[in-house]
Amino acid sequence: MAYLAFYRMFRPDTLDKVVRQEHIVKILKNQIESGKIGHAYLFCGPRGTGKTSVAKIFARAINCEHPVNGSPCGKCPACLALSSGGNLDISEIDAASNNGVDEMRDLREKVQYPPVAGRYKVYIIDEVHMLTASAFNAVLKTLEEPPAHAVFILATTEPQKIPATILSRCMRFDFKLIPQRDLEGLLKGILQKIGKEYEEEAVAAIARAGAGSARDTLSIADMCVSYSSGKLTYSDVNAVLDSADFYKIAEVVRMLLCDNSGGALSSAEEVFSGGKSAGVFIKDILSFLNNVAVAKMCKNAKQILNLPDEMFSAISDIAQADGHKILRATEIFVKAEGDMRYAADARVVLETAILRCTLPQADYNIDSLIARVSALEKKLENGVAASVPQTAYAKPAESAPSVASKEGSSFAKPFAGGAPTAKPTAQTDEVQSDMFSGRTGKATAFWADTAPQKKPSVAAKPALKESAEEDVFASSAPSASASRPASVQGGAQSGSLTGKSVHAALLRALRTTHKNAVLFTLCSDLTCVQEGGKFVFNTENETVNRAITRPDNAKILSEVLAGAGVTDYEVRLVKKDDGYKKAIDALKANFGGTDIDIK
Repeated sequence: MAYLAFYRMFRPDTLDKVVRQEHIVKILKNQIESGKIGHAYLFCGPRGTGKTSVAKIFARAINCEHPVNGSPCGKCPACLALSSGGNLDISEIDAASNNGVDEMRDLREKVQYPPVAGRYKVYIIDEVHMLTASAFNAVLKTLEEPPAHAVFILATTEPQKIPATILSRCMRFDFKLIPQRDLEGLLKGILQKIGKEYEEEAVAAIARAGAGSARDTLSIADMCVSYSSGKLTYSDVNAVLDSADFYKIAEVVRMLLCDNSGGALSSAEEVFSGGKSAGVFIKDILSFLNNVAVAKMCKNAKQILNLPDEMFSAISDIAQADGHKILRATEIFVKAEGDMRYAADARVVLETAILRCTLPQADYNIDSLIARVSALEKKLENGVAASVPQTAYAKPAESAPSVASKEGSSFAKPFAGGAPTAKPTAQTDEVQSDMFSGRTGKATAFWADTAPQKKPSVAAKPALKESAEEDVFASSAPSASASRPASVQGGAQSGSLTGKSVHAALLRALRTTHKNAVLFTLCSDLTCVQEGGKFVFNTENETVNRAITRPDNAKILSEVLAGAGVTDYEVRLVKKDDGYKKAIDALKANFGGTDIDIK
């Protein structure tokens, strides 16, 4: 006998062996036992979830003389006759290749003949959404009122492409993706049957790669078993799937969240040296970041992720990072995955994404700005002088520890290299553990004010470097004696308000005191200049100008600026280019006396 692939060899032959489709199995069992068999069924769902297998079992069961628990007995004459591939009572039709009106007319004629061995003639039409509109119309009336001995089972992965007139004539059953835990159980049972030893991590990796499809899982397992000479190991699975080692991916992600660009690029180079493609590598990073986010936010993350203890421990340690960084890194790599299909060199796209994650000072979007402001605030609150990189691309800390290998030490203190130079206090640790952390039982929002209730005493006000960037945030430095936000009080007391300091004070108050994320984002688009005794907020975006000048937003803006000592201000819309107006004036000048209406 020729060799059969795993998904054919271990195809279920009874409804009890179908994996994780209990809602469908129960209905079909009840219909078989009661004899209330419908004339048309629609099985829809993702690939590899058991649609065709259930259709074949159901077709044999309704013809079986003595069904056992809703499944064919396999011993009666009808079951023996239907077990052969050449029987006439069960017809499997591939609609992808037989999708024309002529094939459906031929089916309409043959359906009138009675069954040969059983009680029903069953027509299983796979990929039914591939039929043409004319083919659907040809079979429509037959599907609605077939002969008493005919049963139609339609199977498809895209039910939205089937006409509504067909859908309304069928009993619809939606097959679901199979959870990873169930796929692992299925795979372990098969490996035990064939006498193949395995590692738990290897089985988990195969089940994850199957992505909810039993057929895909068994196909991958078939390749891995053929590749492995002895015990099925995790490294064997990685070699077959062309995926990077879990712990190498963990090292790359940890470096990303530590803002260690050099370490991240070096770790990525180690992955590339193993022959891994950039496309697979970026998918692995996204999957790992998703697991990190789940571990950070969910108390039952261990049950959700369903990973071996050692892997989950590594993810949990990395999940101690700031939530903003995790989210920002995920968004960057999602965009990079989309850009990769248009890039001549996919590796360049991946490495650029790594640099964007590790160098927020080179990025000028709102998320990176918030991250930088938060870092400065933490340093100032802990009594550490705020240091701004001398250049846009400062060299990362050399002391960042590398991720321990699988055989080495654990992932203890994974972010020590990214910490400030001063030793953090116990109070700081408490604040950091509470930030954006589902592990402590508190779901702190992104915009929550995470500053400690009691600021540590500072002997002397920290000196700020005289740079353009620090001038922006100079008025927002917190003061231990202030009764209101220092961003508001500092500018008013200094008597030297500038456009930059007023803008910085406005943004800080919106973020910390008022906690208005929408208005904060709108005001970030503004530029502030001083014209005499008036402060003018300019914007080139008409939508932003219209939103800020709304009565409710204008009221909040006035309150915040009044607290900063600014009462005379204006929000002004600045046009980018007046070339359009000049062209209109030139037309009117050249064609004087002509009525010109510009729309």
